[in-house]
Amino acid sequence: MSEPIRLATCTYQEFAPTMGTPVRTTVGHPRFKLSYPLAGHARSITPTRDLLKLNARDAYEFSYRRLLESRGIDVVRDELTRIAGANDLDSPVVLLCFDRLAKLPPADAWCHRLMFGAWWKEKTGDDVPELGAQPPASPTPPPALFEFGQ
Repeated sequence: MSEPIRLATCTYQEFAPTMGTPVRTTVGHPRFKLSYPLAGHARSITPTRDLLKLNARDAYEFSYRRLLESRGIDVVRDELTRIAGANDLDSPVVLLCFDRLAKLPPADAWCHRLMFGAWWKEKTGDDVPELGAQPPASPTPPPALFEFGQ
């Protein structure tokens, strides 16, 4: 068996070539100029236009996972391996989309690339790190002035 493919996720806007091999996972092309060439389009993990109409996270995730399951892990792995093989095998394949998670409130900081990463981890055991900026964590409450029960 060959080496497992290394994956990561990021936004088009935050991606830098030192991160790995940039791969499109969106229905549409970016409408802004990229400072790097895309290595391919991972169609097997690209959401459908109908999916993009769903705004509720639960409904979107249910439908997206159903789509991934219908395509299957072998099809997805083969496509990503082909893209990696045509580029730099030592470099992670970085799956790109538009959603800038750090610009969203934590409750709204979700997108298909993170859902794909969770699905991939479930299927393969391999982590898919997010390389883009994350939403700020919920603020830590200040320490209590008085400690009770001590």
